[in-house]
Amino acid sequence: MTAAAEKRPLDADSYLAWEERQPDKHEYVRGEVFAMVGARREHVVVAGNLFSALKQRLRGGPCQAYVSDLKLRVEAANAFFYPDVMVSCDPRDHAAELYIEHPSLIAEVLSDSTAAFDRGDKFGAYRTLPSLQEYLLVDIPSRRVESFRRTSDDEWLLHVYAPETEACRFSSLDVSVLLAEVFENLEPGGSA
Repeated sequence: MTAAAEKRPLDADSYLAWEERQPDKHEYVRGEVFAMVGARREHVVVAGNLFSALKQRLRGGPCQAYVSDLKLRVEAANAFFYPDVMVSCDPRDHAAELYIEHPSLIAEVLSDSTAAFDRGDKFGAYRTLPSLQEYLLVDIPSRRVESFRRTSDDEWLLHVYAPETEACRFSSLDVSVLLAEVFENLEPGGSA
């Protein structure tokens, strides 16, 4: 997320109408609009790897994976975000056109410019989603996946998958993905 693109506060409906006419993507948080910056190649590769792995494993079931071009509405936080990868098992989301609201899993690939926000305020907003069971933070330089799993309404348990781990277990979806698959096609020691 970068500096506010619009200075005047917008309501959610005005944001949706305005953003539909924009050539670039913008996130919305409590009346402010933020321009999305382009991602580095490694970021795109890792997000694509994770999306592809989840899509393949979920094929034929009730859950569907989505990539970063689809908005997520977090009504309790008065926000719209573009997560790198989301999975929803809710039929209402599968029929949605502009955004989804009931994801089971959200993944963000960290970068220097977004890591603090992804770990802090954005995770705080995501935690208000009753459907969300798992939040993934993917750290490219350390080749690590952090999985925060909901254990109760107010508690989240951290599971860390580091280079010595063979596979990431995403219990919200009952699937596993090899860590090597998440970081496939990256140069050793890459950065976000």
